[in-house]
Amino acid sequence: MSWTWTDTTLGRLRDFLETRDVLHGPITTKPIGDGHSNLTYLVSDGKRQVVVRRPPPPPLPPGAHDVLREARLLQALAGSGVPVARVLAVDSALEVLDVPFYVMDFVPGEVITERTPPALSSPDIHQAMGETLIDTLAALHRVDWRACGLADFGKPEGFNARHYRRIRSLITDDQGKVPTAFAELDQWLAADIPGESGATIIHNDFRIGNVMWAAQGPATLLAVLDWELATLGDPLMDLAYFLNCYPEQGAPRTPTQDLATAVLEPGFASPSALAQRYAEQSGRDITGLRWYRVFINWKLAVLYEYSRQRGEDAYYAEPGLVQRFLDAADRLTRG
Repeated sequence: MSWTWTDTTLGRLRDFLETRDVLHGPITTKPIGDGHSNLTYLVSDGKRQVVVRRPPPPPLPPGAHDVLREARLLQALAGSGVPVARVLAVDSALEVLDVPFYVMDFVPGEVITERTPPALSSPDIHQAMGETLIDTLAALHRVDWRACGLADFGKPEGFNARHYRRIRSLITDDQGKVPTAFAELDQWLAADIPGESGATIIHNDFRIGNVMWAAQGPATLLAVLDWELATLGDPLMDLAYFLNCYPEQGAPRTPTQDLATAVLEPGFASPSALAQRYAEQSGRDITGLRWYRVFINWKLAVLYEYSRQRGEDAYYAEPGLVQRFLDAADRLTRG
């Protein structure tokens, strides 16, 4: 996503941070992250570093890239036991840019995707990492969202059917039909949409690449990142997404699993073992998890196809990405 700070916006940002006692004096900015969602910048005055998170340049789809909502959630989760970065300032009045943004603590550490760094490469650390990931997800789903002021953060009742319809609508034609490649799975999903297994905060993009680890062992999860898709909904959606982004030895991989091949290193638990640990930690019945896992792969296929059709990011134009998700969903229906 192409956007850069100008001298004018950089000056406004400096003034904004100074008046809030966050940074002082001249500042530098550096983009961080993959740029496929909200834009994130490391900002420094030479003594301290913070992170600024803003949406992509307008126009934006309705309801998308809502950084104020994301900041509100992070503030609500402070002290909850779910590790998140501390929000330092929020610009909802467009003092600096033509879009809102927020500022949070910079959490130094390691984001792990394709391999673990040498300092975290032992099987014992890997085992602890897998367990910590699933335990953190279970902890998120235990947060009392009413007590922390998030009763209006989403509509958990009827979430599954509504979410299915919304995702489906992204690729339907004028007659309400999905493309042929999606049709069989669409029918399979529509035939048995489950009622919600519960109502919790769900991250909606919880995977190993969206957490920050301490750079040295033992395995310490410092912060869960990228909350822009979070809402109130069915916690099994989160579990299914996490498992679907977690590759398994000897199995074909989806594009999201390509971004998590570190978990194939010795010591990491299998997806099935982590699912069982989640059931034990949460007390939830996961016997109906297959529908959710099929849905998540179908959903990702839809989102990738939608992004490919829009043509705004060359990444999604790569041939075969959509089909890999559809193939994975199909295998789950038959497994």
